[in-house]
Amino acid sequence: MHKAGSTAATAYNTRKPISLTIMTDTAQIGLFYGSSTCYTEMAAEKIQAQLGEELVDIHNIKDVPLKDAEGYDILIFGISTWDFGELQEDWESSWEDIRDLNLEGKVVALYGLGDQIGYTDWFQDALGMLHDELSILGVHFIGYWPNQGYEFAQSKALTEDGDYFVGLSLDDENQFEQTDDRIQQWVNQLVDEMQSI
Repeated sequence: MHKAGSTAATAYNTRKPISLTIMTDTAQIGLFYGSSTCYTEMAAEKIQAQLGEELVDIHNIKDVPLKDAEGYDILIFGISTWDFGELQEDWESSWEDIRDLNLEGKVVALYGLGDQIGYTDWFQDALGMLHDELSILGVHFIGYWPNQGYEFAQSKALTEDGDYFVGLSLDDENQFEQTDDRIQQWVNQLVDEMQSI
């Protein structure tokens, strides 16, 4: 079973979030999410607030086609895992559209929501599935997240060495009190990674 310390990605927790100085006044980050119970949407809004509302356009994939993602150079995708490793319903409806996207060379970060206690064998599986689909398209991933501070049995969202999730891992079911700090740390990490590209 994966079990680690109580904090994650402490390297960024001493800094306040900052807006990207490399951006212009036109939004250049597209954040696309699917949400059934509002938690993935709430996370999207928090990420937008941390990066700067003027820099991030939020899109619910229930209302817009994934094709719109092609209009951004930097993308953030949010997805939740349902039941026994299932996709969130809006992502499931759009799944076959992913491989038709022209995202080669785009910078992509992912975040996922899951339940590490109730579905410990499938924690963040949808996040891993989305990562696998997008990797075929030749994108450049940023925002991998340490697996410290979680307790679960298995996950498709881990890197090959098992040390990181392929994106920010949130568990509002069991660790809601850590969500805001995790988002802040992750956003600061994204800023550093984007500015070093």
